[in-house]
Amino acid sequence: MTVQDTTAAPARRKRSTTPELYDFRRPMTLAREHGRVLEMAFETYARQWGTLLTSRLRVVTHVTLESVEMRSYDEYVRGLPDLTVMVLCSVEQARSTAVMQLPVDATMIWVDYLLGGPGLVAGQPEREFTEIEWHLVRDLLQQALGDLTYAFAAVCPLDVTARSVQYNPQFVQAAAASEPVIVATFELNVAERTSTATLMVSADVLLATLRAGEQLDNRSVEEVREHREALERIADQVQEVPVSVSVRFSPLTVSALDINQLEVGDLVSLHHPVDKPLDVVVGDVVLARAALGSNGSRLACLVVTSEEKS
Repeated sequence: MTVQDTTAAPARRKRSTTPELYDFRRPMTLAREHGRVLEMAFETYARQWGTLLTSRLRVVTHVTLESVEMRSYDEYVRGLPDLTVMVLCSVEQARSTAVMQLPVDATMIWVDYLLGGPGLVAGQPEREFTEIEWHLVRDLLQQALGDLTYAFAAVCPLDVTARSVQYNPQFVQAAAASEPVIVATFELNVAERTSTATLMVSADVLLATLRAGEQLDNRSVEEVREHREALERIADQVQEVPVSVSVRFSPLTVSALDINQLEVGDLVSLHHPVDKPLDVVVGDVVLARAALGSNGSRLACLVVTSEEKS
């Protein structure tokens, strides 16, 4: 069961209208079909996350997916603030590390709501969590991360557990610097306060199942039979296509002056040896060599070698 605010218009994911630069030295991009599948899964997760925050914080909360991108881990870390909440999570299936990144001020507001306050923490300097604050945030995030299993049920098995927290991205080595990762960016609107959060998961974890599925033949027996019959019909039609076959001597190069001076009765020497086979040509492609002969009252040629290449 989900809780929805019927008074507010549904939030739409923002799409940038400005072109994005592409670095050809590091061609890291998602296939369109993979990107769409991941977007749908993360959008489902965003709705579940917004419902959870609304029920736990007791304020209207909207979570909207902004983008899903593939980057290197180093590029992802360099784009984060110097001080931010980085919750390191264990991905059980792949024994890898995922990262849930949140602004410090936004999580402090969550703590205030969880403790029964009005969410008034503005103006306070950003700092690290106390032990009690971390336990409150971890409990909330663990419930949110549990919804990933439901959201990605049709994509891949995903069981994520919150493990620890760090605050300086430069000292967090959750993956190799050049390792490709999937970064989902979310817009959080908690009681009309807007912030941005990201979820980073190794690309191999999310794309391995999708890539494996592309190699499987999921067609029914009837679809396979129809495809085979269609290929056979095409092959039969190709065999009946008429083609022009020519037999030619070795080409001779002459000047334009010699061509202009040709008259009836002139002899043109082809320089083609008598014992050399002729070329059997189809569409200006030499397919075979043939010896010149006759068949009754007609000229004919006998194929002696084949030059066909696949």
